[in-house]
Amino acid sequence: MRRLPIYLLLTLAALFFLLPLYIMLVTSFKTMPEIYNQGILALPRQFDLYAWRHAWSGATIGASNQGIHPFFINSFELVIPAVIISTAIGAINGYILTHWRFRGANIIFYLLLLGTVFPFQIILLPMAWVQGKLHIAGTLIPGLVMVHIIYGLAFTTLFFRNYYVSIPHDLVRAARVDGAGFFRIFWRVMLPLSTPIIMVTAIWQFTMIWNNFLFGVVFTNSDQQPVTVAINDLVDTVTSVHMWNVDMAAALIAAIPTLVVYLLAGKYFVRGLTGGAVKG
Repeated sequence: MRRLPIYLLLTLAALFFLLPLYIMLVTSFKTMPEIYNQGILALPRQFDLYAWRHAWSGATIGASNQGIHPFFINSFELVIPAVIISTAIGAINGYILTHWRFRGANIIFYLLLLGTVFPFQIILLPMAWVQGKLHIAGTLIPGLVMVHIIYGLAFTTLFFRNYYVSIPHDLVRAARVDGAGFFRIFWRVMLPLSTPIIMVTAIWQFTMIWNNFLFGVVFTNSDQQPVTVAINDLVDTVTSVHMWNVDMAAALIAAIPTLVVYLLAGKYFVRGLTGGAVKG
């Protein structure tokens, strides 16, 4: 009985946070007359998949009426290389900052730590200038990929550095006694122990990059935009009526990849956090 108030509070909190998702789901399966005539919490009289089909392959986005699926593919083409490269570089940086005590290592680490608190807006102009000089402005690959890799390095380096600090140095010393070099220790000793933090970093980067709107709208052109930007540009030029069901369906489609990632790899995320990702 003592735990009953806690359970009630947790249940109310869960309902509060799940209510927007419920409204989006039921709205996406309703017709427009139902949306106008029923309350937002009412279930649809008959589940209609028109909004989902129209959002995927028929909605007008900018000058295109192909729906969001080309932009959905753009997001995958963006997020996969950006996650892999930023995670790999972060792992190497974290290992170097932990086990290579060169002059200025702490200064570099604190500068990288400072990079985690910079807002997105502060790098827009410098990054636009760099992309102009490299002649990659307005491109998804390599332009927007480069932006996310550079911005994400502070986070990935911090995650790996703090995780590697928690690994006993005796393992590294034993490998050195056996004749292993600096980078061989990284490949043969550190990486096999890094699965939890790799999962943490990959999930973090995937979510951050997939859901990012600002970089996509600033650094890409219309046909190169990720799905988050495309949803913002979704209109209906046929009926000139705002189609709330299509908007909700498009938003849910865009949210599916991150939801799947957390459902499949969520336990590894928690394991990585408790295994050292927040230590140091």
